[in-house]
Amino acid sequence: MAAVEEPQDYLDVLQSHRGGFSFENCKRNAYLASQVAIKPPTAMKSGTTICGIQLKDVVILAADTRSTSGPMVADKNCEKLHFIAKNVHCAGAGTAADLQHTTEMMESQMELLRMATGTQPRVCTVVRRLSSMLFKYQGYVGCALVLGGVDVTGPHLYQIYPHGSTDKLPFTSMGSGSLAAMAILEAEYNENLSVEEGKKVVAKAIRAGIFNDLGSGSNVDVCVITKDVGGTILRNFEKPNERKFRAQHAAFPIGTTPILKQEITKLVSVEEDVVMRD
Repeated sequence: MAAVEEPQDYLDVLQSHRGGFSFENCKRNAYLASQVAIKPPTAMKSGTTICGIQLKDVVILAADTRSTSGPMVADKNCEKLHFIAKNVHCAGAGTAADLQHTTEMMESQMELLRMATGTQPRVCTVVRRLSSMLFKYQGYVGCALVLGGVDVTGPHLYQIYPHGSTDKLPFTSMGSGSLAAMAILEAEYNENLSVEEGKKVVAKAIRAGIFNDLGSGSNVDVCVITKDVGGTILRNFEKPNERKFRAQHAAFPIGTTPILKQEITKLVSVEEDVVMRD
C-alpha cells in the first residue's frame, strides 16, 4: 500500500490538486495479474468516420451515425457532431461517454468564458483547453476530435488526438474509416469550393467510410459553420443505407400454438384489510 505523504509547502499542495490519474498501484496491479492470472482490461476498438474541410469563410464537418459495442451495432442513428459554442463545433470519434462528457464540459467552460469576457470565444482557446486536458490524462480519455469554427480571425479547422497532440489543416479525417474518407478529400478538395459543393464533398467522404469500413455505417450528418449564422447541423443529410424493402409478416392467429398446461400462482396473499382511522 502506498504511503501517504504530508505536504511540506505550497508546491506540494499545488501538485496534489492538479488532478489526473494516480499510478501508485501499477506495481500492485501487475503483481496481482501475474499471480491470479487475471487478464487486464484492453482498449476496445471503436469504429467511426469523421471529417472536415476549411473553405474561404466557412468550415464544414461531417460524420456517420453508427455506434458500435464491440462486434455489435449499438445505435444506427447516433449523433457524433457536438456543440461547443455558437461558432465552434466538433465531430468526435472514440469512446462515446468520454466524448459526451468532454464536449459538454468544454461547452460549459466556453459559455462561462463568453459571459465573463463579453466576447465570442476563439477556436484556438477551445483547442488549447482540450489539448491540455487530454494530455493530462495521457490518452486514457478516448476522444479523437475534428474541431472547426469561425471567429474574428477567420475559419479554422483542427484535429485533436486522444493524447493531446493537435494539427491545423485545411482538410482532415479521423476514425477507423479515415483512410477511405481521406482518399476522397485529397482527390476532390479545393479551397474555392462553394458551400453546397463542400457539403457534397464531405458527404461523399463519409459515404466512402460507410461502404469500406465495418465500424462505420448508417447515415451522414453534416455541420456548416459560418461567421454570421454560426453552426447549423443538418441531421441525416444523406441516408445511403435506407431500407427499401420490408418483409411482410402476418400475425399468427390465436390458437396456432397449443397450450399443454396452464397454472396460475398467487404470489401475494392478503390475510386482512387494514383500515386507517383518524
